[in-house]
Formats: sequence, C-alpha cells, structure tokens
Amino acid sequence: MPKFRPFGTRIHRGALASSAALAVALVTTTAASACTPDVAGVRDPGGTPRPVHAGDPVVVATTFTILADMARRVGGERVRVESVTTPGADVHQYEPTVDDLRRVEGADLVLSNGLGLDDWLLRFIDGTDARHVVAGAEVDPIPVRSGNHTGRANPHAWMSPHEGAVYIRTIATALGEVDPDGAPEYAARADRYIADLERLATRARAAVAAVPADRRVLVTCEGAFPYLARDLGLEELYLWPVNSENQGLPRQVTALIDQVRHRGIPALFCESTVSGAAMEQVADETGSRLAGLLYVDSLSTPTGPVPTYLDLLDHDLETITRELTS
Repeated sequence: MPKFRPFGTRIHRGALASSAALAVALVTTTAASACTPDVAGVRDPGGTPRPVHAGDPVVVATTFTILADMARRVGGERVRVESVTTPGADVHQYEPTVDDLRRVEGADLVLSNGLGLDDWLLRFIDGTDARHVVAGAEVDPIPVRSGNHTGRANPHAWMSPHEGAVYIRTIATALGEVDPDGAPEYAARADRYIADLERLATRARAAVAAVPADRRVLVTCEGAFPYLARDLGLEELYLWPVNSENQGLPRQVTALIDQVRHRGIPALFCESTVSGAAMEQVADETGSRLAGLLYVDSLSTPTGPVPTYLDLLDHDLETITRELTS
C-alpha cells in the first residue's frame, strides 16, 4: 500500500523506427485479414488468442509506464511486461526508437491508452496479428475545453481512481482472454488492486474536504487533471490543454496570471515531463508559489518517488492537498 498521509525533463527522442521494425518488434507474424473486435477495446484479427504455453509468461507490451505497472500488478508472475516508453518520457506524440522496440519484441498482448494519447502506435500495428487492447476504451471521456483539441477526449483518465478501476478491469479481461487458465487469478488480483484504489480515493476525498472552499483550485501546466478534479470537487486551471499543443505561449501565461492574481490562488503546480519555466513566470508575477512537482504521463524509476501507479496517485494527491492547505 502507498504511504498516503492525511493529507522533468523530457527524455531524448532517438531516430524514428520504421513501420516494419515496430511491427516485427511487437508481433511474431503478420496477417492480411481485417481486424474484428471480440472483447471491449480489443483488436484481434484471427478471433483466437495466440496460444500461451504452460510455464511461459504472457508477454505484454504497453505504450507507457503506467499501463505497464497496471499489467504487472494484475498479471503477477504469469506475465512479463515491457513498456515502449521509459520512465520520465512524455507519451504524447512519442517517436519509438529501435531500442524501445527491442524491449517489447514478441508480445502476446499490446496495451495502449487510447483517447488520442498514443495513436502513434496504430500505424505500426495495423495489418498485423497483434492482439491490441485499448485500456481506456470503456471510460466516460471528458472533452478538452480549449485549444486545437477542443471537443476531443482528454486522454488522462487514469488520473481518476474511478476510471483507473475501469482500466484495471479491462486489462484483467484481456489477460484472461490471452491466458484462460490464469483468468481467475487475474480477476482476483484486479479485485484487490481496485480495493486499494478505492481506499486511496476515500482518503483523498476526506483530505480535499479539509481544504478551504476558496482554495480548491488546481492550477497546472498541462490540463491533465479533469477526471481527478471531477472526482474530488476541484476546479481545474492550466496553461495549455495537452502536451502535444504549443506550451507556455504569451497569451496563455497572461490569461493564467490574471486568473491567479484575481482569485488569490496560493499554489501552482507543474508536471514532471514538461518545463516549468512558464509557470515560474506566473508565480513571479502573482506572488503565488510554484509548489511540488506532479506526475502524470510517466512513473519514475524503481528508486524514484513514484515507482507505481498507486504511488503516483498518492504523491500527487498528498502534494496537492498539502500545498492548497498551507
């Protein structure tokens, strides 16, 4: 269990791997047949899972580290999980390198987030026999409310413990389809995982309730928190809506300065995978403090502050409530 109390820099992107290289890395064979769904969020051209031999782990490839951690927690010793992106990476419009792809070679199952976050994966697996599950396919999406992505689904649904439970159920179902013998174990592990999430969410709601009503405003660099803000009764303000758009433009900075100054918001935050320079300018102009670092698109290394999904939520919720109360 995480330590929940009462309450960046982008990685270097190497040369883009070719479509053929990624397809070979993700799957062992190709197929020309059209893809048809057999469970929610799944693309499986043959309709039959690739057989998993007794004693062999199910090899799972994910687009980013948070999905990888979820799959490890649900799969236990029956799975081997590798992430295309590494700790510290921003998954938006990521360009996989050859080294990234070697880590996920021969996968039995590919997990992506969907909701527009990791669509770069689709051009590589389309037309192959990769069994592809979209972990965010069953969430209730919240639309982006500004910028070039206005009206599209905000992709950061995992930041909500409620929607995170939806991801976990989807992953457990997908693993059971690939490895039917392990299905009861996956379901049981998912139940325990979701129970941990629910306990964390309960403590988070109590912590937010202790924050003065006029301070329940979450100001961040990226608009990555609408699902969490909805769950906890926070208002969300940000500099830019999603990391794939322009970041820290003068008009974005000026608009946020006006809101922070007018409302007397005491604490501002930025995410681990982006530069905090623009938010530092907001802090300088308003007298608000740039408070603790938040984690969204990536876990840390195993020895870092957020090595697991539960640790990430724990860290962010503790940081937000502590700084808004101070």
